[in-house]
Amino acid sequence: MGTAARSLVTEAAHDGIRTLTLDSPHNRNALSTRLVAQLYDALERAGADDTVRAVLLTHTGSTFCAGADLGEASAAGAPADAPLALARLLRTVVAFPKPVVARVTGHVRAGGTGLLAACDISVAGPGATFAFTEARIGVAPAVISMTVLPRTDPRAMARYYLTGERFGPQEAARIGLVTLAADDVDEALEPVLDGLRRGSPQGLAESKRLVTREVLAAFDRDTGTLAELSARLFASDEAREGMTAFLERREPEWAVRQTPAR
Repeated sequence: MGTAARSLVTEAAHDGIRTLTLDSPHNRNALSTRLVAQLYDALERAGADDTVRAVLLTHTGSTFCAGADLGEASAAGAPADAPLALARLLRTVVAFPKPVVARVTGHVRAGGTGLLAACDISVAGPGATFAFTEARIGVAPAVISMTVLPRTDPRAMARYYLTGERFGPQEAARIGLVTLAADDVDEALEPVLDGLRRGSPQGLAESKRLVTREVLAAFDRDTGTLAELSARLFASDEAREGMTAFLERREPEWAVRQTPAR
């Protein structure tokens, strides 16, 4: 079955937990227009189902989410409102009336970190790696800052936003990007999911509202400005070169080569 016909977000339910699995391995679960639309639909169904206490967001393959679909973003006729669409998705997850828990056993890059940070609770396994790679392709982590920055250590984010370095689950937990790093993700999730099953719908919704207040305030304040910044950067010559270099698996023209040590 071709990618045009298959579902990019699969659903399963068990004991009050609705599992949504990002299943788009051909582009490393990138936030393509189709995947985002299907994720919206799945969230809407979970939100309307009174038997669902929480959503568990996970993935197939070795990547949780690679962020923007650069093939789509660099193509002629790419949607100009993509940054606003991403902001709407992230805000939907933050404002979702039920807890959203992320199960991460693979790589998380760029916009994928924004989706991860939008989740209320997250557990990362030993195979997980993280990086904010936007500056390396000529853009900036603008829209995702609304979920990332209120929940993470400012000095750490200054480093990782600027350098694009990869880091592992223990560091991600230390700086607040994930809730917990664990050798066995499913074992670590057991008490978390059990606790959510014991919560009342009203109690969970109102408790979540308390802990997401500052994040939602960032969306209300900054969505327009940051979406405009992101759109401008993605339309720039540097971003076109950066995305092309990434897709061609080469260094962009601005990269400085180190002089070998003598």
